[in-house]
Formats: sequence, structure tokens, C-alpha cells
Amino acid sequence: MKIIVQKFGGTSVANEQTREKVLEKIIGAVRQGYLPVVVVSAMGRRGDPYATDTLLDLVRKTNPKVPRRELDLLAVCGEIISGVVLVAGLLERGLAASFLTGWQAGIITDDHFGDARILRVEPKRIRQLLERNIIPVVAGFQGMTEAGEITTLGRGGSDTTASALGVALNAEYIDIYTDVDGIMTADPRIVDKAKLLDVVTFNEICQLAQEGAKVIHPRAVEIAMQKNIPIWVKNTFSEHPGTLVTGNQEAQGNNGVKRERMITGIAHIAGITQVKVVLAQENGITEQYKIFHAMAEAGISVDFINADPQMVAFTVKDDLAEKAYSILANLGYQVYLTPGCAKVAVVGAGMTGIPGVMAAIARALYREQINILQSADSYTSIWVLVKNQDMERAIRALHTEFYLDQ
Repeated sequence: MKIIVQKFGGTSVANEQTREKVLEKIIGAVRQGYLPVVVVSAMGRRGDPYATDTLLDLVRKTNPKVPRRELDLLAVCGEIISGVVLVAGLLERGLAASFLTGWQAGIITDDHFGDARILRVEPKRIRQLLERNIIPVVAGFQGMTEAGEITTLGRGGSDTTASALGVALNAEYIDIYTDVDGIMTADPRIVDKAKLLDVVTFNEICQLAQEGAKVIHPRAVEIAMQKNIPIWVKNTFSEHPGTLVTGNQEAQGNNGVKRERMITGIAHIAGITQVKVVLAQENGITEQYKIFHAMAEAGISVDFINADPQMVAFTVKDDLAEKAYSILANLGYQVYLTPGCAKVAVVGAGMTGIPGVMAAIARALYREQINILQSADSYTSIWVLVKNQDMERAIRALHTEFYLDQ
């Protein structure tokens, strides 16, 4: 069986007109000889009647402290509505189709309500449908624990469902349909010369997604990497071939020319606060542990970490900054906050082992008189921390510095 997985996001299934385009994509796959497994998100976004956020707002107006277990029971309804409506459209066009919830599709998760992780996939029921030439339409974003509790997979959960099913079914590839033509070199709302990427590696898109690019969830990419199953990021509303996400760093683009680039794209995350903690020099190692342990105990996620014997620096979301400050001050530390910061990431597998990348970043920001508050790197990324008001200029300057607009 030539199986593919097609995932359609909320904007793709938002109304009757957009669902027509979805049906065309599914029918097109069937005509090409594939057996599609379709994964759907809830219809639309906050404010639309069946969107997940709309449903959650409904109960939170009554009680903002409803337990996550109950919220998950409500949250799964959006995908169920969406999936049944799509099955109705396929049946009306003469195609056999059947809807499955996440748990009926065999998605088994842990019990972390609101952000569950997939433990395994048991796709027996999906395979039975495919063997009878029935198109399975699966609700994304949801699963069930061993104990029978319904769970949701957190933001980007439908992408995660699609990748997990793709791996479990050994699919030819996974299509992630959205409302853009593919993955861009930067946010086109900030950089008007941002270019569409023909091909990126799994590692590159994981970094871009983790650093703020919102086209695909990094967890979905990490799952697809397990079996090196290609992902195509495409536009439901156009015929553009989209962006190929692959494990082959030497993959060819749509024009048949092998890519030779050092930097793939620029990503960003705004609304974060830098936290600096002064350490007692005679006991730096112990103090470092105490600081990060205190943050973990308080459920505060820290990022962009630099540590030395005199000082620890890290970032938290702006809305957690005062909580972090209070905890650390109560422990007796001298703490300095710099709110209103942004993390800008330069990402590219081609930078590994290449000297001068940080120098180029510093040069581009120096020209714009942008101060680097903090920096860090990995083998595929270099991050700089800047003030929010400098973020867009920084992104545009780096995009130009690395010739991404050419």
C-alpha cells in the first residue's frame, strides 16, 4: 500500500469554501494512486464557533480554574466536529470514508492533560479501513491514556498526530497543509524580501520551529525523523509544491539544483525577560544548582542559559519574570531583570565548522546600533538576545547580511 498522511489545519477546514479545497487535495491523492490518511484540526481560530479556543473560552468564563482533565474533554470536540463534516463531504463525492477519534486511531499517550506525549500508536483500525479502500479521517491533537482518559497533545498537536501516524504506518511522506506556500527564510510580515525555501533538513526546521517559526511543530518533525519520512509543507489554497523537509542535507530543490547555503533562515521569539543572578564566588557551583532547581520546582521554564562562577543569566517569558524574581530574591540572591527582550536565531546546517558566522552577526547588528544582551550557539544555530524594539531591525539586518533575500 502506498500510504500518505495529509494534515489540514484550522484555516483549511474553517468553512465550506475552504473545505472544498481540502476535498480536492484528498481526491487528487487518490487519483495519483495513494491511500490517504487524513488528519484534521478544529475549524478556524478563536471566535469561530467550533474552534478549540472558542470552546475553552466558553467554560473559562464560568470558571477559570476548571481542571485540565475536564478541559481536555471539551477541547477534543472541535476536531471531532471537523472530522465528521469532512467525512460527509467525501461521502457526498462518492468516496468511502470513516471518521476516527484520536483514541480510535490508536494514539496512546501519557496522562499529562493539556500537553500529553504520545507513548505509542496502534494503527490496526486504520489499516483495516485502508485495506477496504476506505479513507480514514482522524481527529488530530488527541489521544487516550492506558487508563482510558482522554488527552490533548498541546499546541501543534495535529502536526504531531500526523507525524506519529506517518511513522506507525510507514507512510511514503507526510503533507502538512496550511495557508502559506511553505517555509520562509523569515517572517514575511517583518521581512518583505523573505524567500520560500525549496528544501530544509529536519534539524534546521526543528531549530526554526523551536525559535518561533510557526509553520510546523518541532515535536512533529522529531517524530518523522525516527524513520526519515519526508514532510511536505504546502498551501491548501494553491498548487505550489511547497517546502520539502528531509534528512538528506544534500537534497535537491524544486529546480533540481543542489542547495549550497550556510544559513537557512532567521527565527524569533518576543516577549521574554532576561534574568541575571549574582553568585557568591566561593560557592558558585552549589548556587547554580540551587537557582535552576528553584525554577524547576516553581514550574518556570528557563531558556538561553549562560553560567559562570560569578553570574547566571537566563530568560523566562515576560509574564513569569516577577515570579522568578520573587523566588530568587527570597533565597537571598541579587537579581537583575531586563524585561521586553526578544530572541533572534540564525539557523543553518551549513554553518557547522565555518568560522566568522558570529562575526557576521555582530557586524550586521553593529551597523544598526543594536546591542547584543546575550548570545549562545549550537552546531546549527546562533542566538542573540536583543530588546523588543530592536527585534525587527535585527531580523532584517541579519536576513540581508546572509544574502537570504537573493
